[in-house]
Amino acid sequence: MPNEPNPFSDRIHIEELEVSTHIGVPEEERAAPQRLTVSISFWPYHGARDLADNIESTVNYSAVAEEAKNFVRNQSVNLIETLADRLAMHLLKTFRMQKVTLELRKFPLEDAKYVSVTLTRTTSIG
Repeated sequence: MPNEPNPFSDRIHIEELEVSTHIGVPEEERAAPQRLTVSISFWPYHGARDLADNIESTVNYSAVAEEAKNFVRNQSVNLIETLADRLAMHLLKTFRMQKVTLELRKFPLEDAKYVSVTLTRTTSIG
């Protein structure tokens, strides 16, 4: 994502936000909440030079993190692909972002560090 051309040049990134939710295809996997990590990169509708050092002029990353955690906790889905898509669309509708990239990781396999999905969604609404 480095060297992104305008208008997506100013990016805010949240790395490995931890949350638990019911997810998985087999019912026994979804029976108890599983630990996930969510990494979120987003591009607000304005550049850093337009902010005037005012939090009200930007997308507050703390609010994005809390919204993402609450949204994921309230889901119960089979696929991490579904959860990632729903979360991306929810964040785009909730905050003044023009683009969001998410990576969701879950840890179901003993012989693998994690399983993940990465996706990017954009909006043209300003």
